[in-house]
Amino acid sequence: MRRRAKAGKRSRFFIIDFDSTFARVEALDELAAISLNGNKRKESILKEIKDITNIGMEGKISIDESLERRVVLLHANKKHLEALVKLLKKNVTPSFARNKEFLKEYARNIFILSAGFKELIVPVVRQFGILEENVFANNFLFDKIGNIIGFDKENILAKKGGKVSKLKELKLRGDVYAIGDGYTDYELRESGLATKFFAFTENVARNAVIEKADHVVPTFDEFLRVIRAS
Repeated sequence: MRRRAKAGKRSRFFIIDFDSTFARVEALDELAAISLNGNKRKESILKEIKDITNIGMEGKISIDESLERRVVLLHANKKHLEALVKLLKKNVTPSFARNKEFLKEYARNIFILSAGFKELIVPVVRQFGILEENVFANNFLFDKIGNIIGFDKENILAKKGGKVSKLKELKLRGDVYAIGDGYTDYELRESGLATKFFAFTENVARNAVIEKADHVVPTFDEFLRVIRAS
């Protein structure tokens, strides 16, 4: 559905990343920490997963390769997701938590666009009034006893350029502000679909992303200050 601006006034839309942006942590890294508890190789596997996460966020490998390589290392089950959601709810980035009223007020114009997993994201952002229909992310695949055996590779967000393709599908009419910590968030600006890209550094600062940004914001408060002044 095409979303139109009101006559005489341009609408504003906010495209927000989840891992290390809305949440303080990388969800798959934390899932591994939970699911590998008791595994003798836990520390080495965790390091491998974090290394894959970092090179993916810097744009050095494609999102599909990053997901493929990490998911196979998880050895996770649905029961681990329940524990992870509880942890994520306690790890919402402080500046987002402080601006709950803004998130609720502009809920219809706020979109979570993530290469993470919807099963983990929706329960966290829903408590801030963000609409489930505005959350776009990947989906796990499970076997009959709840083990994670992969992810839906047909999901557009599991593919290279997935965030750009999804934003193009949304056909937003107005100013589109993208905020995140990863290279795929910058690609929304590079594609011309986002009006501005804000590199978010409250949780992690990636030089490869910062150097591409229109603005570098250390908190969501600063992001709001910039857009209100524009």
